[in-house]
Amino acid sequence: MTQPPPHSSDPMQHALALAECAIGVTEPNPRVGCVLVAADGRWIGEGHTQAAGSAHAEVMALRDAAARGHDTHGATAYVTLEPCSHHGRTPPCCDALVAASVARVVVAAGDPNPAVNGQGVERLRAAGITVDWAGDAAAEASRELNMGFFSRMQRGRPWVRMKIAASLDGRTALDNGASQWITGEAARHDGHAWRRRAAALLTGSGTVLSDDPRLDVRGHPIQMQPLRIVVDSQLATPPDARLFEAAAPLLFVAAKPDEARAVPLRVQGAEIVFLPGADGHVDLDALLSELARRDINELHVEAGARLNAALLSAGWVDELLVYQAPMLVGPGRGMAALPALETLEGAQRFRFHRVDRVGEDLRLLLRR
Repeated sequence: MTQPPPHSSDPMQHALALAECAIGVTEPNPRVGCVLVAADGRWIGEGHTQAAGSAHAEVMALRDAAARGHDTHGATAYVTLEPCSHHGRTPPCCDALVAASVARVVVAAGDPNPAVNGQGVERLRAAGITVDWAGDAAAEASRELNMGFFSRMQRGRPWVRMKIAASLDGRTALDNGASQWITGEAARHDGHAWRRRAAALLTGSGTVLSDDPRLDVRGHPIQMQPLRIVVDSQLATPPDARLFEAAAPLLFVAAKPDEARAVPLRVQGAEIVFLPGADGHVDLDALLSELARRDINELHVEAGARLNAALLSAGWVDELLVYQAPMLVGPGRGMAALPALETLEGAQRFRFHRVDRVGEDLRLLLRR
């Protein structure tokens, strides 16, 4: 298990902290934590979900209790997501809790997976186990940790987060393309933490050609690097791009086959899929469906103004992650090349979800 967080006085809060330890570990499974408390109030076991195909949070907590020599008979399990009731890559967690003779299970949020979706609670109650809900605050915290999983299960597409680093006047680069660095080191480090949350990172060929990024997670512990995706309609990315230096999977999405350009990219280890759109560009709607099919929960976008505008105009951006630097740069490249409006009624509107200072910069988290 990832290094456990310090204990809270509230077992559900501690279970949620354990679930946070599962970020960068569990994809495509949800991030779940579990704490076992004996009838006399002693905390006897804890754990979080491991990599796909490995033990879930409940099983990890039961193993922890057994390793400490504790009896789980009559215990209460605090779980941040409804225990699974189906055979997936692992057996049902409901069965493990029943076999452990726990008396009560406190659940933060229901599991939106159609294979579970209330059946876990019903199965526990049918076995004589009391099931209680932890309340709205815990439910919201669990959903926040698993917004991508909820999105994929309920909407059939990933949760899309768009990250932008900009000046006070909304410039992401100078007219000549220079952008290193508008934001400070602390903000850049924080941006990698948000990359770590995602199952996939998306950029466009324009960003690859101008910035030559690696587009991987650095500076933070991670067990599994996200899938990196390049929207490259004409397969213009050169095979010596820095993308190929990172030990992380790489997917190119093109509009039409071009074997002469595809072969060098495949030789470098990239996968290529073709999703032609009506306008000669990549069909972004089909791309989101393809990513859901690949079990991508959270999609983190770091792209240029044109791809940003295409995603925003289609209404596919759920969240904006904007790092705003305290500088004015004048003419330069904007956040998104959106079309001109006749009236403000047509503006894309978001609400502030969080505003935090990161180093010398502001981090703005906005949602539709």
